[in-house]
Amino acid sequence: MTNGTIAAHRAARALLPPGVLLAATVFAASSCAQAQEAKPAPEARIIVAGDGSVSVAPDHARIRSGVTSRAKTAKEAADANAKAMAAIMAALTGAGIESKDIQTSRFSVQPVYVYAPNTEPKLTSFSASNQVSVTIRPIDKVSDVLDKLIAAGATDAGSVEFLHSDTTKTLDRAREAAMADARRKAEVYARAGGLNLGGVAWVTEDASFAPMPKVAMPRAALAPGGPPPISAGEDTLSVHITVGYDVAR
Repeated sequence: MTNGTIAAHRAARALLPPGVLLAATVFAASSCAQAQEAKPAPEARIIVAGDGSVSVAPDHARIRSGVTSRAKTAKEAADANAKAMAAIMAALTGAGIESKDIQTSRFSVQPVYVYAPNTEPKLTSFSASNQVSVTIRPIDKVSDVLDKLIAAGATDAGSVEFLHSDTTKTLDRAREAAMADARRKAEVYARAGGLNLGGVAWVTEDASFAPMPKVAMPRAALAPGGPPPISAGEDTLSVHITVGYDVAR
């Protein structure tokens, strides 16, 4: 601060009445104290992770099947494929599958070329492919349906998905188990630390858990000669959470 500035401050103080100067000083001290009190003390927390899982058997399945046909012309390939698919659809109907549970997932007609070194690709035939997605609600019928598809001439039947109609209820049971697990851990930490465990302050759930179960069936199991052995087994749905507990005063 320069000499001129100091002199100006002294002159201003000299002009102010003593009471005004004292009030300004008290106000400044009070404001400083309030600023310090505005910073809240960190809240005491016990933070733990909780895990819960429930195993449940799937209640329906989805299979993908179809036919791929080849012929010299696109029309001949499409006609042959349509005839083969009619047999596939009849087999599904005969197995008790309702029409609402059969959905076309892919249809294509494509040229087939032969490639040789230093020559232009040569068109040799056309390929027509028709794929359907089939939902099987009585899950114990999966083997029988696959056997009928193979017998009807299906050339593609490579996977089976075992699914659940309502995963929400199962996950809710896993969530309850995860909360119980978190509570148990928090009580252990509180007791070991000589603290009184309070209520739940917050909960977060890891969304990456509880994947949709899927089981792929090897193609080797689709060879003719009787229904392929299929076992649905059980799926385990898991939940992982993080819970913050207050510390009681």
